[in-house]
Amino acid sequence: MSISIEIDPNQPMMMNWNKLISTRRLGSLPPTDEHEKYNRTQFQRDYDRIIFSSPFRRMQNKTQVFPLPGSIFVHNRLTHSLEVASVGRTLGSILGETLARQGEDHPLIYELGAVVSAGCLAHDMGNPPFGHAGEEAISNYFTNGNGRDLKGLLTEAEWSDFTFFDGNANALRLLGHQFRGRRDGGFALTYTTLSSFVKYPYESIGVSKPKFGFFQSEKELYQGIAEELGLPQTGNDPLKFVRHPLVYLVEAADDICYQIMDMEDAHKLKIVPYDTIIGLFRNFYDPVADKAILAKIEKNFKIVTDPNEQVAYLRASVINKLVKECIAVYEANMEAIMHGSFNTALIKEVTGSSKKAMDVIQPLSVEKIYHDRSVVEIEVAGYKILGTLLDEFIQAVLSPTAGLSRRLLSLMPAQYRGDHQSDYEKIQSVIDFVSGMTDLFALDLYRKIKGINLPGIG
Repeated sequence: MSISIEIDPNQPMMMNWNKLISTRRLGSLPPTDEHEKYNRTQFQRDYDRIIFSSPFRRMQNKTQVFPLPGSIFVHNRLTHSLEVASVGRTLGSILGETLARQGEDHPLIYELGAVVSAGCLAHDMGNPPFGHAGEEAISNYFTNGNGRDLKGLLTEAEWSDFTFFDGNANALRLLGHQFRGRRDGGFALTYTTLSSFVKYPYESIGVSKPKFGFFQSEKELYQGIAEELGLPQTGNDPLKFVRHPLVYLVEAADDICYQIMDMEDAHKLKIVPYDTIIGLFRNFYDPVADKAILAKIEKNFKIVTDPNEQVAYLRASVINKLVKECIAVYEANMEAIMHGSFNTALIKEVTGSSKKAMDVIQPLSVEKIYHDRSVVEIEVAGYKILGTLLDEFIQAVLSPTAGLSRRLLSLMPAQYRGDHQSDYEKIQSVIDFVSGMTDLFALDLYRKIKGINLPGIG
């Protein structure tokens, strides 16, 4: 299960859980009395704050992969996040029990399941509408659309934030930024929960691939989090940090769910036939080593004869297997993770039949799912809709006194119409507005702005 990683003696000191587990909250509120729990720990409070929030509820109308359902219900961003949180809670709980057996004595070590599940709920909250292409559509506006003309208004780092727009960084902004009329610290989550979903803890400029964890507007915020939790810098870059160790579990929960659940959705939509998906899921089990499990599956299939239920049963079994294997990879590489020198996703290090099965599913997902006509159509529409909304509202915030601009700006919620001083802040306020939209709201506003659909007419 383990991979060979040499610990560089010049690397920072190993992180420790006494620093990594912190109930300090973002914002100016005084620390909460640890004895004032009301049967909820601070991390359970984080979970509740997220799940009862409007941005979280809006994810029910944001595409995950397939277009939002008609007669057949498939995953949206909200149901995906809830399932990821369920898997993440299990991963975190197992890790907490392992650390306790190893002698970690932090009083909240058994609360890692709550931290990871809260991080899982938050991990997609910054993603824009229209599925995976939403991020690309925003980036494309600045690299290939009318947004190219804005480059001269921004610093190199600010420009990089927009051309490499990333939903993960946007989630940190959504949860931590003080929008107009809102409290300091945004959702006022604990530092530990906020750090648990930042997969790429560095700024956008100078990255080797278009993935990063915080915008220029949140770099000081994340620096404070890193200092509080003892997250070391990597190399000589003062704005590049090692991951919080719990990020690997949030990432693993996401990887497990989207790889497996997207395939189940494809079966429901008759994109992937029954025999194919059953074969793909069976591939996770070795005919010899997993003989007993396969026999149990066969026995249950004789009782449960409904094809959809058989797929669901086998899917649940596969997820359980991947959870055990991912946590085994984590535990086998604990020292490297705590040194910040483990640089891969846990699911990429599973071995045996699971690895072979994933190697088949991943390219098939690209061919059969992500290139399916229904998926491509909504992505193309998303490019057009998001590009138009960005264009119209950015022009409005940069020229606010024009007649049309005043009318457009009146359509933006007050929280996004703060007293912005720089062009970067003005443009970012539009991205905040657009990325927070649901698919249907974005489509409706696009139609109204283009004059395709007018209230009370037609």
